[in-house]
Amino acid sequence: MLEQKLEDRDIKPTAMRLLVLRKLVESGAAISLSDLETKFERADKATLYRTLKTFEDKKLIHSIDDGTGAVKYALCEEGCECEPQDQHIHFHCVGCGETYCLTQSKIPQTNIPSGFKAASASMVYKGTCANCS
Repeated sequence: MLEQKLEDRDIKPTAMRLLVLRKLVESGAAISLSDLETKFERADKATLYRTLKTFEDKKLIHSIDDGTGAVKYALCEEGCECEPQDQHIHFHCVGCGETYCLTQSKIPQTNIPSGFKAASASMVYKGTCANCS
């Protein structure tokens, strides 16, 4: 299943890529580069970063700026092309620090002035998650 996910996005399924994808699938929340470093003690930071960038470039994952200063990454939904209309709201828990994708809640469409072209959109709610409430 994991190999097929990579192949569907034209990503060669190397051992490291499969390990990183497995962590993303299992996490249930967005993961930062430093989170991955702690999970893979022997992995090189540059290799992990390149893996995440490859996944992001191939639209397997999306990056999230939740205001914490560390970019986090989460799996995209099936069929996502990371266009503004595909993007959803995120929730950052100020208690535990986790960031969750609220995939059922799309970012509302906004009228962009003539001559402007949106490349991405971001909306983050902050509060406490169900585990911290």
